Amino acid sequence: MFTLTGIALLVTMVLALIRAIKGPTVYDRILASNAVGTKTVLMIAVLGFIVGEPDLYIDIALMYALIGFIGTVAVLKVSEFGDLGQAQSPRDGDKS
Repeated sequence: MFTLTGIALLVTMVLALIRAIKGPTVYDRILASNAVGTKTVLMIAVLGFIVGEPDLYIDIALMYALIGFIGTVAVLKVSEFGDLGQAQSPRDGDKS
């Protein structure tokens, strides 16, 4: 049962990768890469059940999910604003 689930996840990951490569807009590509990250988390959890060590693999999957979320937010912020929002030094002519 878990093997069939893993195969189904791999198929959907390939479809999401195709959308990430061919996506007409940058937002389609970001959404597809986020879907690949989510499917990777699921794949890690399923692999844990296949191997017989679900506790260890679930912890790894949760950490991967947190890192993926932070990465997605950072990519969206860069695509929207052009930077991550660091304070910039005042220009020579600015009084504020």
